[in-house]
Amino acid sequence: MNKQDIVIVGSGCAGLFAALQFPANRSITMITKETIEHSDSFLAQGGICVLKTPEDYQSFFDDTLKAGHYENRRESVDIMIRSSRDTIRELIGYGVDFARDSDGSLLYTREGAHSNPRILYHEDETGKEITSRLLQQVRRTRPNVRILENTAMVDLLCRDGQCCGIVARCADGSYTTLPANYTILACGGIGGLYAHSTNYPQLTGDGLAVCMEHGVALENINYVQIHPTTLYTKKPGRSFLISESVRGEGALLYNARMERFADELMPRDLLTAAIRLQMEEDGTEFVWEDLRPIGEETILSHFPNIYSRCLEEGYDVTKECIPVTPAQHYFMGGIHVDENSRTTMARLYAIGETACNGVHGKNRLASNSLLESLVFAKRAALHITEHYIPLRGPAPAVDFSAYEPADQLARTRKARILAEIERLDHHGNQ
Repeated sequence: MNKQDIVIVGSGCAGLFAALQFPANRSITMITKETIEHSDSFLAQGGICVLKTPEDYQSFFDDTLKAGHYENRRESVDIMIRSSRDTIRELIGYGVDFARDSDGSLLYTREGAHSNPRILYHEDETGKEITSRLLQQVRRTRPNVRILENTAMVDLLCRDGQCCGIVARCADGSYTTLPANYTILACGGIGGLYAHSTNYPQLTGDGLAVCMEHGVALENINYVQIHPTTLYTKKPGRSFLISESVRGEGALLYNARMERFADELMPRDLLTAAIRLQMEEDGTEFVWEDLRPIGEETILSHFPNIYSRCLEEGYDVTKECIPVTPAQHYFMGGIHVDENSRTTMARLYAIGETACNGVHGKNRLASNSLLESLVFAKRAALHITEHYIPLRGPAPAVDFSAYEPADQLARTRKARILAEIERLDHHGNQ
C-alpha cells in the first residue's frame, strides 16, 4: 500500500482529535479494530473537566495529585489543566453541546474527589457527544483522512530503530502493510483482558503488546483502575457503568441492611476497596445504590441513558435502589510518552488510554480522561507537524505467516501482558 504521511491506530476521541489538527494536505489513514462507534470514547458518561476559573487552578491540580496518590507527573498535569479552556472552546466550535443553564451559561457538575464543580457534561453520554461530533467533523471537512474499519494492527514496521508504519489484519483476514512517515497509537485500554470490564472486549492492549516486542518503554502498566459502581447482573458481556456523576449529584450507597457504609465521594480506588470489604462482610456480590435523593427531574434530564438501561434490567431508579459492583474500568499506565506524546521509538507517538504521560498517577481523577486524551492528542499532532521530515527508502519486507494463527497470537500476547502486570503488582516497577 502507498506510504501515508500519518497512520493513526484507533478511532476514539484521541485519534479523531489528532487527525483534525493536521494540515489538510497530509495523507492520513486511521484504522479501527471494529466499527468506528465501538470505541470506549463513546461510552464515557460523566463529563470532561475544565479549569472553570483561574482561581480554581491549584484546587484542580491538588485534586488530580491527591487522587493519583502523588505519583503524577506534575508537568503533564500542569499542561492538561492550562490547556483545558482552549480545548473546550475547540470542542464547542465543532458543535459539542454541553449542558447549559436557562441563560446559556455552561453548567458544571462535581464527581468524587473533586473539591469543586468543574465538569462539563452532555446528559450522561458526554463521550458519545464529543466523539460523534469529532467524527462528524473529520468526515465532513477532512477528505485527506481515510478510515478503515474492522482492521487490526498486529505489528509495527521498523527500520534502523525508527517506526515506519504498521502491519494490519484486514476485515477479510488478509494482511497488509501501512507504511507511514509517522505512526500514532491511539488504540485504547486493556479491558478486553479482563472477565468483568466496562470496556469493549476488543480492547486487548495491542499497542502494549507490539511495544513490548520492540523494546519500546512502558510505564506503570500495573496501574489498572477498577470503577466502584457498575450495574450488577449475571448476564454475560460488557459491564454497564453507573457514572460517578450520580454520586456527585447525591446518590447514596447502602449495605445489605440498607445502611450507608462509606463516603460516596472518595477517590475511586478507596471506594472500590470499601465496597469490596462491605460485600465480603455481607456475603453478597453487590451493594445497593440509591439514586432517589437526586430527584426524578434530575435523573430524567441528566441521566436518561442510565435510567433507560436500568429499566431494561427491571429497575426503576426513580423508585428503587439498584445493585452495583466494581469492575475493571480504566488503564492509567501504558506506553511511556513525553510531554509531546513521543514514545522512546523515533516517529512513534502514543495518545489516549494506551499512553502514559503521567497525568493520572496511580489512580485517575474522575472526568480527567477525555480532557487528557484531547490535550495530548493535539500536542502529538502539532509536534509531528512542526518537526515533519519524510522517511526515505522503502518499508521493510514482512513475512505475514509470522502472525498466524491469529487466535494463538492473541492468546500469547494477552498472557504476556497479564503476566507482566502481575509481576509488577508483586514486585513493583523495576
